[in-house]
Amino acid sequence: MKQENRNILIQDNCDFFLWYLQESNQGHTDFQSVALPTELRYHAHKAGANIISKLGYTNKNLKKGKGFFSILHLCIMNLVIDIGNTLIKYAIFENGTILFDQGSESNLFLSKVKELFEKYPKIDHALISSVGPLERKERDIVSLFCKVHVLSNASRIPFKNSYATPHTLGMDRVALATAAFYKYPRRNTLVIDAGTCITYDMINDSGEYVGGAISPGIQMRYKAMHNQTAKLPLLQPEEILDFIGNSTQTSMHSGVVNGVSQELDGVISQYRTRFKDLTVILTGGDSHFFAKRLKNTIFANSKFLLEGLNYLLEYNKR
Repeated sequence: MKQENRNILIQDNCDFFLWYLQESNQGHTDFQSVALPTELRYHAHKAGANIISKLGYTNKNLKKGKGFFSILHLCIMNLVIDIGNTLIKYAIFENGTILFDQGSESNLFLSKVKELFEKYPKIDHALISSVGPLERKERDIVSLFCKVHVLSNASRIPFKNSYATPHTLGMDRVALATAAFYKYPRRNTLVIDAGTCITYDMINDSGEYVGGAISPGIQMRYKAMHNQTAKLPLLQPEEILDFIGNSTQTSMHSGVVNGVSQELDGVISQYRTRFKDLTVILTGGDSHFFAKRLKNTIFANSKFLLEGLNYLLEYNKR
């Protein structure tokens, strides 16, 4: 039988490895290595064990072999998708580092996913997190390209969850707690997410999630004043020059922006009285309004949720 060879060059972060795709006499397709360093060769009971990692679209039909140690795990990329209340956020990770992140409207989901897989063909796993019910079509679209894990209450988590109703804990809060667990191990950490709602999530120095709080976000407060009164206008968030408003609009801005700032400082102070050496992380779409206003020392990290989702994806691969 005539053998058909196809060369594929694979780039690791440090080295290049040349493999050739060979159609064997037994009718199955194997990857054979050329001049592969001894310490990187796999040890299998049979020669020509199939490679188990995905190289773009070249080996998507190959079957997983036994006894194989993959050297390509460093090349694999993760895609995390966070379906929020207003936007869908996408992030690409390689070796735990964000290569790309962007948000889009929900009606652009299909085109955005296709664009990402064309730009980053090494994506091998994806995680989808949604604050609301996930439509099956969204999962099915992504599963055409790679393995997909849909984050749910059935997903494995790395920390002890002492929440009284764990089945009601939002996946966004689970992701934030996970990021705190990994990035600040054995430390008392409070994560504040200033988004549609403002959430407070506490991981103690024993790696235990103890709970937190939920309060209205700034957009929600503006809408509440407009919707539940006869004459107050609907405003968009603005920076305030003084905490004393000298008009209806500046008074509303002060009530929201200054009011939330005071709330954040007050809550942080409460936690500090109970938890020693507290680390405070501020994240979320509206965090920039408050990062410089708070009297307490905080660390601002706008990517904290996405990092937590990537940690959960890695944890659920096992």
